Amino acid sequence: MPPLIVIPKLMSKQKLKRFAEFADYPHTFDFAYQLKGKWNEVVFKNNHPIVLELGCGKGEYTVALAHENPEKNFLGLDIKSNRMWVGAKKALENNMSNVGFMRALMDRISELFAPGEVSEIWITFPDPFIRHRSAKHRLTHTRFLRLYKQILRPDGVVNFKTDSDELFAFTQNMLQYLNITPEIVDYNVHANPEAEPMLKNVRTYYENLFLKRGKTIKFTRFKLDNLQEEKAADFEVWFENERLKMVSEGKSTGL
Repeated sequence: MPPLIVIPKLMSKQKLKRFAEFADYPHTFDFAYQLKGKWNEVVFKNNHPIVLELGCGKGEYTVALAHENPEKNFLGLDIKSNRMWVGAKKALENNMSNVGFMRALMDRISELFAPGEVSEIWITFPDPFIRHRSAKHRLTHTRFLRLYKQILRPDGVVNFKTDSDELFAFTQNMLQYLNITPEIVDYNVHANPEAEPMLKNVRTYYENLFLKRGKTIKFTRFKLDNLQEEKAADFEVWFENERLKMVSEGKSTGL
C-alpha cells in the first residue's frame, strides 16, 4: 500500500499547479541520484562543462547564465520546486536546452555528481545564517567546501555573490585560514568599473531588492584544489572554540 501523502489545507492551488508542472517539465528532476556521473550523457547529450547554482531560488540567475553561456550546461539546485518552477518555465518557453533544475539537499551534493563532473559552482545570495551556532549551514562553510571539492574538476571554481557583510567576512577569513587565495575579491561589484560585465548585468530578484535598499553587492571567486582535510577540520574546531569563548566572556548569547 503506497504511503499516505497529506496535503495541507491551506496550500494554494497555484502552488499545487506548479508542483505538478515542475514534475512534468523536461530537464527538471527530484533528487536524481541515479544520474550521478551521467549528466552530460543522459540529460544534456553533449560534453560541455557543467555549472551549478546552489540555492537557486526562482532560477532567474541560472537561466540568465545559461543564456549568456550557450557553450556550458547549467543546473539550478534548490529544495523548493515551486520556486524553481519560475526558471524552469522560462527556460522551456525560450527553448533552452542547456539548463535544468533539480530538487536537492546541498549536504548530499556529492551523491548527485561524480568526482570531476562539475566545472563551476555559483552561490548567489544564500541565507547568511548570522547566528554563530548556525555557521555550519552556511553554503561557504568548510562542511560544504569539502563536498564541492569532491565533485569539482581540477581547476574548477566557486563563485560567491552576496549582500551580507557578515557572511562575506566569514568566508574571506575562512579562506585565509585555509591558505586559499581567491582569484577575485570585490567588496562593491556595481561600483567597480573593472568588474566583469556579467556580474553587474545578471541579477537575481533579491539582488535588485538589496540594491534598492542601498546595500553593496560583494563577490569572490576561488578554487579548492589546495583545500586540505586536516586544515578544514582545524578551522571548524577553532571556530567553535572561539564561539564558546565569546559566550563565556559574555560577548555572545550563544546564538
